[in-house]
Amino acid sequence: MIFAHRGASKLAPENTMPAFELAYHAGADGIETDVQLTKDSIPILIHDENVRRTTNGTGFVQDYTYEEIKKLDAGTWFSTKFSDTSIVALEEFLDWVHDKSIILNIELKNNVIDYKQLEQIVYDHLQKYQVLEKTVISSFNAASMERMKKIDPNVSTAFLSSKKVPDLPNHLKKIGVTGFHTKYRLLNSNLAKACRQHNLALRIYTVNRPMQMKKCFKLKCDGIFTDVPHLAKEYRKLYK
Repeated sequence: MIFAHRGASKLAPENTMPAFELAYHAGADGIETDVQLTKDSIPILIHDENVRRTTNGTGFVQDYTYEEIKKLDAGTWFSTKFSDTSIVALEEFLDWVHDKSIILNIELKNNVIDYKQLEQIVYDHLQKYQVLEKTVISSFNAASMERMKKIDPNVSTAFLSSKKVPDLPNHLKKIGVTGFHTKYRLLNSNLAKACRQHNLALRIYTVNRPMQMKKCFKLKCDGIFTDVPHLAKEYRKLYK
């Protein structure tokens, strides 16, 4: 499965509607995006805890109300042609995507700031728009994944790690997740084999180069996260 990483983020500002629309029209199998909470507990799509890198604002997401954060320019940093682009609410995104044949990976960005009730709020939104069955929920925060499993044992979840995890299958079993998302540099045949043996979905980030994609396809990874879904689709065709 080819997941557009924060949308088609090489072609448009990450985690914005233009990036999601481009990913959809490029034929990506899935869209990956990041969720955090505003001061008034509205889930919005942004990767960094601080708005500085991807908007014209400063300070932390959690210190803005939803109305305040919507006024920020989330596009000009990427290109002036996106200057009218704003931060997207999870609800706005789900309203757009719910009837499209595309799967979702919602990453809970709560490993630095452990937002209160983030799991329940996101779960309720996914349930409202009837997209739970086509959504994987992931996080670097193991406790968060355990909380999500208590909300719904049947929801598809994945643990994220940029480091090697000792005794991986047992660690993931303890957390209760059904998948593992990790950096490309940690991918090898042993990891792929262990995940297959224990029925764990293995998805790799961030895979933008043809040789990286080829290795992922060869090792039969379940998914890749890429900033260039349009190119990944072409390379997948060529590999097949």
